[in-house]
Amino acid sequence: MTGTQYGNGREDQALARAAVGALVGQLALAPKPGLPDPRERTARDHSTLRWSARALLPGLIAMAATARRTGEPSARLRADLGAIGRSTEHTVALAGGGHRGALWTLGLLVAAAALRPGAGPADLTALAKQLAAHPDRRAPRRPSHGSTVSARYGAAGARGEARAGFPHVRRALTALTAARAQGATEPQARLDALLTVMSTLQDTELLYTAGPRGLRHVQAGARGVLDAGGTAADPGAVALSALDADLQARGWGPKGSAPLLAGTLFLDAIGARGTARSAPTHPHPKLSP
Repeated sequence: MTGTQYGNGREDQALARAAVGALVGQLALAPKPGLPDPRERTARDHSTLRWSARALLPGLIAMAATARRTGEPSARLRADLGAIGRSTEHTVALAGGGHRGALWTLGLLVAAAALRPGAGPADLTALAKQLAAHPDRRAPRRPSHGSTVSARYGAAGARGEARAGFPHVRRALTALTAARAQGATEPQARLDALLTVMSTLQDTELLYTAGPRGLRHVQAGARGVLDAGGTAADPGAVALSALDADLQARGWGPKGSAPLLAGTLFLDAIGARGTARSAPTHPHPKLSP
């Protein structure tokens, strides 16, 4: 299925490419505390991550096209998006795997952007909320780390985040804009957005690995970087490096935050007009004095 089958194929492709670009931008960002650092991975490993991210493109085009054709955030559209998503997961697995959380977040936001061209972030997250509220009755019933932890600790998880209208994406977008206005470089602004998510997110992947105490440790560390002035300030840069080293040593990865940063970068990329625009690439920042 391609975007040219339904409605405006160019717009569908533009939205999908903006989403994949946001994911690739998230992957390239460093240092992300406790998360894979492309500067320390082999070229082959990072290439695999980028390749598998680009394998999302056909599925995201199909999601945009289906949303544009359907025209409303209905239960039917939610079921169609779920079917496309499961097919896309299979394609991504063949390309190297990963990105399931990003597919969930970006798929809903791409569909919302196709439903309401020109809508701003608040309206798009509200549309995504309506879509996520519909159950996917065709989804296989199998336990996951997220569902297990959600049941044990009452954490919202990825589904709860979407059903709440992606509050952490909205907060991260505000942090991104504020950091830029204060003179941060683009990578620094993006890292501040990620830390904003990490500081309050009930990350089910982290809960599964580190438990509630570990989650509180990570949240406090992220708040510490922001309270030290963010990554653009020397004390904040030192705190970020220390937090990253600590989480890497513990093996604690706040994996739930990364897809939400990708969603943030997607909404930023399409802009308030709801049309995709190219974002410049930026070198990694120097984050320690």
